[in-house]
Amino acid sequence: MIDSSALRLNYRQYSDSGSPLLVLHGLFGSLSNWGWHCKQLADSYAVYGVDLRNHGDSPHAPAMDYPLMARDVVRFLEDLDIPSCAIVGHSMGGKVAMQLALTEPQLLHKLVVVDIAPVHYASSADGHLAVLDGMARLDFGLVETRRDAEAFLSDYIKDEETRQFVLTNLVRGEDKRYRWRLNLEAITANYDRLREKPGPGKPFDKPTLFIKGALSNYIQAEHEQETLESFPRARVKVIMETGHWVHAEKPQAVQKILRDFLQEKST
Repeated sequence: MIDSSALRLNYRQYSDSGSPLLVLHGLFGSLSNWGWHCKQLADSYAVYGVDLRNHGDSPHAPAMDYPLMARDVVRFLEDLDIPSCAIVGHSMGGKVAMQLALTEPQLLHKLVVVDIAPVHYASSADGHLAVLDGMARLDFGLVETRRDAEAFLSDYIKDEETRQFVLTNLVRGEDKRYRWRLNLEAITANYDRLREKPGPGKPFDKPTLFIKGALSNYIQAEHEQETLESFPRARVKVIMETGHWVHAEKPQAVQKILRDFLQEKST
């Protein structure tokens, strides 16, 4: 039975042949962030890129946590009559995927988590508070071009790659004025919930792969025990000379790792 509280998520289907594969983006992202990978994988899988709640073109809602976002994905699968799938989730999307695996394991047969661990992160660990502050302080009445917005945000978001990533959310409304496409108010209000670990639930005993950017701090050796408690069959692949956006920095390497893992026979 469909959960009436769950949102109907926006998605793009890249192929309708092969085993179903869902791709979930990270915080401040959208399905377009993984568009290249989705197109590549569409030759072998029925690939669905999904916008999570309060992101991309999916509906906005005041509440936002991993159980809620996992229920949104459950509704998505029910609406499309997908009984089981593989999921690739990056960062926040990885935690949504882990939440689903821990609470609705029958819906997944393989899980790929990109550069995030099933742990609680301190608020100072990722710099997101500065990003949220800068986005909230941007005065759209003074923004005539994307360059204006970038110049303002440069005082809050020092890393250019992160700044450009955030600016993918800058769109023009019907009144031709710029606005944020994502639900900044809800994300800010619920940010502490997004730092939480997924679960609780039963350990997910199916094939699980974690992909880590070697230069990223999101997956640490100290997270190993906690990870294996929830994902006893977890493996880790490290991609050298990459940070948190490993799929954008080394797309060919990530693509090969994804294909190798997804093609393995489950036992």
